Amino acid sequence: MRIVDLSRELYHRTPSYPGQPPVIHGIWKTHDEAFADSGNVQGNSVMFFSMPDHGGTHIDAPRHFGKTGTPIDKYPLENCIVQGICIDLRHIAPRAEITPEDLEAAVKNAGVPIPKKGTVLLCTGHHARTFPKPAYATDNSGVNVAATEWLAAQGIVHFGIDSMRPGPEGKVNALVHKACLELDITHIESLCNLEALLGQGEFQFIGLPLKWREGTGSPIRAVAVFND
Repeated sequence: MRIVDLSRELYHRTPSYPGQPPVIHGIWKTHDEAFADSGNVQGNSVMFFSMPDHGGTHIDAPRHFGKTGTPIDKYPLENCIVQGICIDLRHIAPRAEITPEDLEAAVKNAGVPIPKKGTVLLCTGHHARTFPKPAYATDNSGVNVAATEWLAAQGIVHFGIDSMRPGPEGKVNALVHKACLELDITHIESLCNLEALLGQGEFQFIGLPLKWREGTGSPIRAVAVFND
């Protein structure tokens, strides 16, 4: 078995979506402080974190798209362990819209079909090119509504992308979120290392969310598993 980690590292003030709270990570109690408090053999250190439910590599719950959407604690876990493929879209220009034709050509070039009730990961090269520079928050390419509809028509449960948003920054991205609610699919954002999946065929994708009550999303530890 071979596991490829597709998750961004979390650390203090790692880049977060513009307008959302920052990721805060700090030491609550050091080993020395814990020892002084308790006289334990060495003292048990504890750290703490504060972050939005859309921080780092995460899955959007349908609740994020609208009040009627399913919250993350009720999102089917069956959708979080699925078969997947990764397609190469690195030739698409920054900030450009990814079209159905782009997706269809990329799937053909990948040489493997999209698994039903699975996922498609879109390798745009955005993370590799820009992270953690300011351009990471603005310059991504992304699917338009027609491309989102095309993906849903393939029978997937979600798709993933190596940027902070599924569509290009602006109105198109907002419309893609709305379309996901209407099409009953969702998406995963801020993936990384997708280049390692290109040309590798089908894999098992695992990305389990935290059980946040009524949450609009959740960080996940996203991995691709190959049974070599």
